Amino acid sequence: MSLEFICALCAAYLLGAVPFGLVLTKALAKRDPREHGSGNIGATNAMRTGGKLVGALTLLADILKGSIPVLLAIYAGLTESAIAAIAAVTFLGHIFPVYLRFRGGKGVATMLGVMLPWQPLVAGIGVVIWLLALKVSRYVSLSSILAAVSLPLLIVWSGGSMPALEVGILIASLVTLKHASNIKRLLNGTEPATGSGRQAKQ
Repeated sequence: MSLEFICALCAAYLLGAVPFGLVLTKALAKRDPREHGSGNIGATNAMRTGGKLVGALTLLADILKGSIPVLLAIYAGLTESAIAAIAAVTFLGHIFPVYLRFRGGKGVATMLGVMLPWQPLVAGIGVVIWLLALKVSRYVSLSSILAAVSLPLLIVWSGGSMPALEVGILIASLVTLKHASNIKRLLNGTEPATGSGRQAKQ
């Protein structure tokens, strides 16, 4: 492994670790999303804490921070394994950010970000699954879990590489684990649905 590639991995991790939900909510709404709603720094809680604009900007930023390192790796002509490593560390940066003592978001937007330039068909179908699941169930958390769990299956179905499948399994596992409390509430029937008026915990 070359020094240049090690530096690229570090840069990808550090970009992935930037907590845009926290930065944008503090900058634009003068509030800390960790002190409101679910306490999560992702787009859903950023919107709840700082409004629709903050939520939309957080969503875009979390997608872009996943896409940019992977896109650069593809344009640099790196091998599939190297692209997979870049994708993995970028996603891990969001889940375990060094800036926040390794307590990050749930990874749904960044999951989309790392897959978009690398596995665009998989990413597109994943978005459709998320939207359909939300329309039917009205649970953001369930939609996110279903989209994540479908990721490895979609990679296999689309003929993706083994490195891509390994990253897909890693992402699906971590996103599901980060939604453990949501899964408990879904099973108990206490998870608030979109528009229910109850405080969501996404």
